[in-house]
Amino acid sequence: MVVVTGQNKVSGNPDDAMSSSDAEDDFQEPATPTATQAGQALPLLPQQFPEVVPLNVGGMHFTTRLSTLRRYEDTMLAAMFSGRHYIPTDAEGRYFIDRDGTYFGDILNFLRSGDLPPRERVRSVYKEAQYYSIGPLLDSLEDIQPLKGEKVRQAFLGLMPYYKDHLERIIEIAKLRAMQRKARFAKLKVCVFKEEMPITPYECPHFNSLRFERSESETKLFEHHCEVDVSFGPWEAVADVYDLLHCIVTDLSARGITVDHQCIGVCDKHLINHYYCKRPIYEFKITWW
Repeated sequence: MVVVTGQNKVSGNPDDAMSSSDAEDDFQEPATPTATQAGQALPLLPQQFPEVVPLNVGGMHFTTRLSTLRRYEDTMLAAMFSGRHYIPTDAEGRYFIDRDGTYFGDILNFLRSGDLPPRERVRSVYKEAQYYSIGPLLDSLEDIQPLKGEKVRQAFLGLMPYYKDHLERIIEIAKLRAMQRKARFAKLKVCVFKEEMPITPYECPHFNSLRFERSESETKLFEHHCEVDVSFGPWEAVADVYDLLHCIVTDLSARGITVDHQCIGVCDKHLINHYYCKRPIYEFKITWW
């Protein structure tokens, strides 16, 4: 007879007891799990957040309600504070977000009451709204200035072939010339023309008819590249040459480049018969320091 005590001790006749090999087949005492095994076996519980949430966003401190952070379901903030992800805390117990907090207050104000930032901060807040994937805020910002005007401007620039490539060419040429001359600035010639067909002043009334009456062979006679560094055009839109010049200067300035420009005349190259190229030529001055 085998007697099992509370301590699992076995006593009795040796002949009645199981052999060690048989015991191993029926029962093996589990080994003590390691820390790694325990971590794998016991998944982390969902993180619990208080109703009032203290935040540390890149060193700037904020306090808001948990419901504010979860206002819109399809946002990064709602996902971060859903309990499905672990958010680290700083020494004071604030939940830490590793992001510049300069415009986070504007993000919270929109989540709280739908307030939009002043115009001078719209572009910066828009970038933060993109990072946090706050769709309603992105839509609201796109409907006000300056982003609404930027959408119109980009629609115009979409008509311009190789616009961004031409901007890069302006920068590269100006940099190369300044380095070669060891100079503080560099100058280059830029042609900006809206109409593709060259004309002379006294033939303007016949422009439309002449444009469509040319044969393919005659059209080749008017193919012409002005002797400039970069050429923009043609395009079909109400916006004129001065509008495009404004876009060029604006986009170069946005990259920290100081640029001045002035019209220095027209190409005026003779093409055929009484036709001359009348595309305006501008001198761009890029100052590097």
